[in-house]
Amino acid sequence: MLIDELSSIRVGCFIDGVCVNNISYADDMVLLSASICGLRKLVQKCEEYAKSHGLIYNCKKSEVMVFGAGGKSPENIPPIFLNRMPLNRVYKYLGHILTPDLKDDTDIERERRALSVRANMIARRFARCSLEVKITLFRAYCTNFYTCSLWARFTQRSYSALRVQYNNAFRVLVGLPRFCSASGMFADAHIDCFYATMRKRCASLVSRVRASSNSILSMIASRLDCIYMGRCNAISHGLM
Repeated sequence: MLIDELSSIRVGCFIDGVCVNNISYADDMVLLSASICGLRKLVQKCEEYAKSHGLIYNCKKSEVMVFGAGGKSPENIPPIFLNRMPLNRVYKYLGHILTPDLKDDTDIERERRALSVRANMIARRFARCSLEVKITLFRAYCTNFYTCSLWARFTQRSYSALRVQYNNAFRVLVGLPRFCSASGMFADAHIDCFYATMRKRCASLVSRVRASSNSILSMIASRLDCIYMGRCNAISHGLM
């Protein structure tokens, strides 16, 4: 198994003494390393495994991401090759924007724009539908904040902009005045407000991580200083 071979190299990122150099989901794999040299060793192992099994990696779909440490981001990044082809450096993985400084303002702005597009589409296409239909559509398409439980470092300005967009989207959809009470309109419609939605998303992440049998997730759940777990716990308990 490729995963076992990668784990046996003992090259990658170490957290609490646990070597984390590869994460797999379905047919996607992420290689993690604290250095370019280590990443090249992991890529070489993948190339050897693919060659021995008659497989070929799609170099156009293989990408590399670089993150800074201690507030510093490297400027000159040596190239990473896969099958003698250089990999493109990107800032988005599975739709989630990851910046070198690991701040989430850009991803929050992405979600705010996506929410605006979905809400406007529903308001235009279903303008003549009943209130119950509009509420059902809003609950289905406008309350799913993608990767919101992973937001940990952001400014209050970007976070508030998303909240305002969420409130205004519902007002436009059901035809309420702009300055009506946000908490009151959500309570009347029996829909979670912005803060309730965030609490549910964060509580769901904490529950799934703690219930997982995966050794990496179990290690993360046991770390009381984990920034993601700490923030999710605070939000789910109404402290943020």
